Amino acid sequence: MLSDERESIIALDELQVNKSHLKDKYMYIYFVFQSTFNKIIMNKRIKTMLVLIGTLLFIPLIAMQFTSEINWDFFDFLIMGTALLVIGFAYELIARRSDKIVYRSAFIIGLMGAFLLFWVNGAVGIIGSENQKANLLYGLVLVIGVAGAIIVKFKAAGMSKVLTLTTIVQMLIPCIALIVWPPPATSWAPGVFGVFLLSAFFAALFFVSAMLFKQAAR
Repeated sequence: MLSDERESIIALDELQVNKSHLKDKYMYIYFVFQSTFNKIIMNKRIKTMLVLIGTLLFIPLIAMQFTSEINWDFFDFLIMGTALLVIGFAYELIARRSDKIVYRSAFIIGLMGAFLLFWVNGAVGIIGSENQKANLLYGLVLVIGVAGAIIVKFKAAGMSKVLTLTTIVQMLIPCIALIVWPPPATSWAPGVFGVFLLSAFFAALFFVSAMLFKQAAR
């Protein structure tokens, strides 16, 4: 009788072990399938991103055939292509870690503001031409944004503070430039009001991003 009970216990243990192995096997298959699926989706997104970047770079290339106002060389295309790649991969690696649509929206708007600031300031300049020394001050906005994001580890509450700071700095720059490089000694095309209006446009993007990050942190 005791022997039968031991055999029953052993059989039950073996059954549980077999079930455990079977469960582990199914879990392994599931994780392999999920990993493969995620890689396929990621590759599709990367390919889409590369196609989009190539399309955007074709715009100035085509425009150069019809106007002399746009005169990009290889170095210009290289810088712009690199900037677009950095922005694209930054979104893939950082923004997609959060499932919150508000966080992703805030990240996209912040990146869009930084990219447009870099593009406009590098291509034609915000204060006068792109060769105007005063325009170098706008690089401080990008430095604060990148350094601040790394310091706060891209957390929503910290990102809100960083974007608020970039908003303030964005509007302080034309004020400082007006004192250091006043017109008419320095070209302020498209005019002092136009410079402040353009700076306010970028500041508005950073402010909206900051408010969305603040909401995502709740």
